[in-house]
Amino acid sequence: MKQNIVILGTQWGDEGKGKIVDYLSKYSSYVVRFHGGHNAGHTLVVDQKKIVLHLIPSGLLHPNVIGIISNGVVVSISELVKEIEMLKKNNFFIHQRLFISDSASLILPFHIAMDIAREKTLGINAIGTTGRGIGPAYEDKIARRSLRVGDLKNEKKLSLKLEKIVNYYNAQLVSIYKDKSFDYKVILKDLLKFKNIINDMITDTNIILYEAIKNKKMIIFEGAQGSLLDIDHGTYPYVTSSNSTVGGVITGTGVGPKSLDYILGVTKAYSTRVGNGPFPTELFDETDSYLSKEGNEFGSTTGRKRRTGWLDGVALRYSVQLNSLSALCITKLDVLDNLKEIKICIAYQNINTLEFHTSLSCNNLENMKPVYEVYPGWMKKTSGIKKIEDLPKAAKNYIKCIEKIAGIPVDMISTGPDRNDTILVRNLFL
Repeated sequence: MKQNIVILGTQWGDEGKGKIVDYLSKYSSYVVRFHGGHNAGHTLVVDQKKIVLHLIPSGLLHPNVIGIISNGVVVSISELVKEIEMLKKNNFFIHQRLFISDSASLILPFHIAMDIAREKTLGINAIGTTGRGIGPAYEDKIARRSLRVGDLKNEKKLSLKLEKIVNYYNAQLVSIYKDKSFDYKVILKDLLKFKNIINDMITDTNIILYEAIKNKKMIIFEGAQGSLLDIDHGTYPYVTSSNSTVGGVITGTGVGPKSLDYILGVTKAYSTRVGNGPFPTELFDETDSYLSKEGNEFGSTTGRKRRTGWLDGVALRYSVQLNSLSALCITKLDVLDNLKEIKICIAYQNINTLEFHTSLSCNNLENMKPVYEVYPGWMKKTSGIKKIEDLPKAAKNYIKCIEKIAGIPVDMISTGPDRNDTILVRNLFL
């Protein structure tokens, strides 16, 4: 039996991972966030009620699941408290079910100010961040000056460290970016207020996970952004600031690789991207408008319109290899229901030399033209279908083509936003 499942995005994020985590969490005991911050946005629909989570693991909508925000995550305490309150208002109570690593780094107001100031200065060359302070918070972590969640437990130590880092940021914000400065005492006051709310949640989450693995409890590791936004392996520099590939699970939680039993890659039936950066299959025609409308392709964190394109088989194969994926979950299949034909990119053609490539080097992507295979659409409703045999023949053929291109099976298919609009092609738990 598969005890520990990793759920990752294979594209540039927004693949629908939150729904898949939510669906599979009914079988699990723990759900763990291992990287990123509140720049992630996971939209869940339960009994037609829409819930958007940014920091809290998606599985906590199930009352018996324990959630862990592990050391690889950067945490905005204020946003976390807002999320907890939002769940309470929607009758989801997570008291004594959410734990936060004392080693997780904090996102603070000056990180957000620095993020926004840098993007503004870069102008048309901006990365396209969410402006949530993620990058600067990870910079502090690597530079070993980060404030951590565990520092909240010692007010004197917290005050000294906070004053030092606020002075560091004020010097840059004022002199370089002509921005306002911060008073560390104001930030300290807010931190202590929020600390009183989450104090009982702060712990060494490694111990919880070690015990869970020893006792053969099922754990789901929830990825945030997609693999192609990984800081090391994505389309650099247009990437996120953390490891969104499978390696991030190990470093971001302290769980060893031998404890990972199954790695599920979540793949949208087409492609989208938010922010700047190369996107070989991007569309600029009526199909783009169709996918945006039918797929509701607007960021759940920023509200920005997502760029849309056909499924990129080259990028998908790259993600399969990079993450040692066990299988795929195809989401938003129903969005394609009314298209007469559907395309998949199978290679890149260099427009300068007429050579074909199947690599994903960001340095070369700007000069690449996608090479497509064209498939007939099914022109029938798939929304809400729960059995593979009930899909139209052309839809099943499309799934088989994706399996052939990726080289691994499709074990799940999502046919709508609700948690129950899901096809389990194979039993994931055997």
